[in-house]
Amino acid sequence: MLIVMESNATTKMVEKVCTEIEGMGLTAHPMPGAVRTAIGVTGNKAQVDSDRVLSLPGVKDIIHVTQSYKLVSREFYPEDSIVDVDGVKVGGKNFVVMAGPCSVESRDQCFTIAEHVTKAGATIFRGGAYKPRTSPYSFQGLKEEGLEILAAVREEFNLKIVTEAIDTEVIDKVAQYADIIQIGARNMQNYSLLKKAGRTDRAILLKRGMAATLEEFLLAAEYIMSEGNRKVILCERGVRTFADHTRNTLDLSAIPFVKRNSHLPIISDPSHGTGRRDKVLPLSRASLAVGADGLMVEVHHDPAKALSDGPQSITPDMFEQLMNDMRKIAPVLDRTCS
Repeated sequence: MLIVMESNATTKMVEKVCTEIEGMGLTAHPMPGAVRTAIGVTGNKAQVDSDRVLSLPGVKDIIHVTQSYKLVSREFYPEDSIVDVDGVKVGGKNFVVMAGPCSVESRDQCFTIAEHVTKAGATIFRGGAYKPRTSPYSFQGLKEEGLEILAAVREEFNLKIVTEAIDTEVIDKVAQYADIIQIGARNMQNYSLLKKAGRTDRAILLKRGMAATLEEFLLAAEYIMSEGNRKVILCERGVRTFADHTRNTLDLSAIPFVKRNSHLPIISDPSHGTGRRDKVLPLSRASLAVGADGLMVEVHHDPAKALSDGPQSITPDMFEQLMNDMRKIAPVLDRTCS
């Protein structure tokens, strides 16, 4: 349920409504808007007594949300959410690009790549310090040493950092170093991890699971937001299909669906979405065209020697071309690219 307040409702009126809702054993989520405040209500198993709520001072209307996901729904919050990562905004008219290696391999490797992507225009650096791999014998990441390298990249190049927390044991450590905590595809329905992410003060990048429906994807985001963290960024990263010409199938149709049904920003990961270097640039262009709010791409200065995902990592020259393409396309769609 969504309670819409009058445009002239005072803070005390909003607090009164929240107190009344919590007195019913429910949870109130005040959401100040540009014109008026709305209050989301969760926890109700049946329809709430509308007359009781409508009689409170300052209440204009009640909207009963039909979606199974509430806080994530555009019914709940009709305006596009913009996640502000210490000055870098994800959502709205801004198209943001996150770039860097799949894995943090060394300080020299990260600094080399960071220098290239910064010059080309990236504002967020991606890199895995903890690497969940299909094989237990594959490179598993540098762990805290990798986090320290990422922090050094932020200090040297003024880039924001996004990196993955693979379980509840490491998420607090990741939060100490990262600006954005990534929840990977394999963990999209790790509900303990989602809840703990929702209790952090960091922005959360939630990747779609490899076989997840869009409702399951949005309900996973609901887990995070229900714990109080509204700084959620969604990421379409491809789903597992019968196709063998790509690693995964990048579901570009998911992006307009999410934009229509949710207020959260959504970015595209054409690196994991295809697994093929030659497909990253065309799918990046297509992602912007269908309404994505940004990209996450893997860049490596020597992909043949990368410790993970070399075949899908683009070179610095290719990344520069990608950014040039984004800057040409973005104005046509009334967007800016950073």
